[in-house]
Amino acid sequence: MALGAEGSLRQRAADATKRSAATAKEAVATAAGDRTGSQVGKTWGRARDVSTLNVLICGTIMLTCPLLVIYTWMSCSSFGCSLTAPVEKALTKGVWTLVEEDFPTPTADGFKLYFAWLGFQALLYSYLPGKIGYGQMTPAGFTLPYTVNGLLAWTVTHALFIGGSLGLGLFPASIVHDNWGSLLVASNVYGYFLTVFCYLKAHVAPTHAADRKFSGSAIYDLYMGIEFNPRFGKYFDFKLFHNGRPGIVAWTLINFSFAAAQYQRIGYVTNSMVLLNFLHAVYVLDFFVNEDWYLRTIDIAHDHFGFYLSWGDSVWLPFMYTLQSHFLVRNPVDMSWPYFSFVLALGLAGYYIFRAVNHQKDIVRRTDGQCNIWGKPAKVIRTEFITSDGKVHRSLLLCSGFWGLSRHFNYVGDLTISLAMCLTCGFNGGALPYFYIVYMTILLLQRISRDQERCKGKYGKFWEQYSAAVPYKLIPYIY
Repeated sequence: MALGAEGSLRQRAADATKRSAATAKEAVATAAGDRTGSQVGKTWGRARDVSTLNVLICGTIMLTCPLLVIYTWMSCSSFGCSLTAPVEKALTKGVWTLVEEDFPTPTADGFKLYFAWLGFQALLYSYLPGKIGYGQMTPAGFTLPYTVNGLLAWTVTHALFIGGSLGLGLFPASIVHDNWGSLLVASNVYGYFLTVFCYLKAHVAPTHAADRKFSGSAIYDLYMGIEFNPRFGKYFDFKLFHNGRPGIVAWTLINFSFAAAQYQRIGYVTNSMVLLNFLHAVYVLDFFVNEDWYLRTIDIAHDHFGFYLSWGDSVWLPFMYTLQSHFLVRNPVDMSWPYFSFVLALGLAGYYIFRAVNHQKDIVRRTDGQCNIWGKPAKVIRTEFITSDGKVHRSLLLCSGFWGLSRHFNYVGDLTISLAMCLTCGFNGGALPYFYIVYMTILLLQRISRDQERCKGKYGKFWEQYSAAVPYKLIPYIY
């Protein structure tokens, strides 16, 4: 929350004192790191020093990504999900005609629906009961509490939506589909607003000033974020809320609404739409069942909160991750039962790999490495690292089981289930349904690269030992 003028001066003075103390502690930590191989907190987390090229890339993404989302929406809404038809129309009739006739337009109903949705999810996040979970220690040494109530929020939301639409007839189940264009406009407005708000908050009223990072470039700081865990009060965490609530809770709700729209169009719901809804629901419910685990993943444990997450959670996730359901409304696919069974088996296999790999890491952490993996004692590297408050901490790096095959074998499961989701759309509708697997491949490869730099900075010589023990990053003997 914004402070008054007097409060701001006091806060800045306190921050200056903390920074002075942190500087002295970092000097001690650096000396300790030279002796132990541990790394000080300032060397891990997101980058401080960025190149001009990185700044230009970030600025370009902030300007063009919304246009990409609009283009995919327009392709499906006006051109049957053809990626080339909008270009052809622009070339023959002019770009302005395309914009006038086919771009999404804001409506009062769309904005009311979107901000009512945000407000409702904020209320559920704030007031539904849930256990308190804790994230990983931040570079400045904070271990933050989170209210873990996502599964209950998902259940309440879907029960009310299905009951209100199919049960009581208060609104059509296709309401999300019917307002999809205006919801896209509203979510973009909110995504940009949230980006700027968090940028200003980081300067004026940071939640944890010691965990901020400034690059010297306003564009890069807007994109990647300055604050690590911006919050309102003790528990309302921006990262967990925006990713888990208006983002992931919406995912299955959007699919359900598009399935209802398909029923209205053709009189039944195709088995491909049913399978897509099932696979997405498995992925989403796994997220909420294991929400406490998510607190220690890259989004929460490493990323700062800027455009990358604020706009990404508000726009990119709900609109781009659900492209297959949008496609299937416009292009119904009736899968043969052998093909249906193959795609289902592929998706479940991917989910099994994803969950089993992460379970191995969790059980090793819970037992401090005193456990068996695949019937043999777990092989671990015991590490040390130093946070910016000068304290030495210890952790484990697992290098047996799935984690002995590659450093990110969990991503193999992610990519497998992602491919299955795309395969529900068949092969006769063009490339758009397969955007998700292409995007996920690029995203996860980029995350592997970022994780390599973070862990090298955090663990130092211990990460070098781990890299030697587990040489492959993703697929054994290939990469």
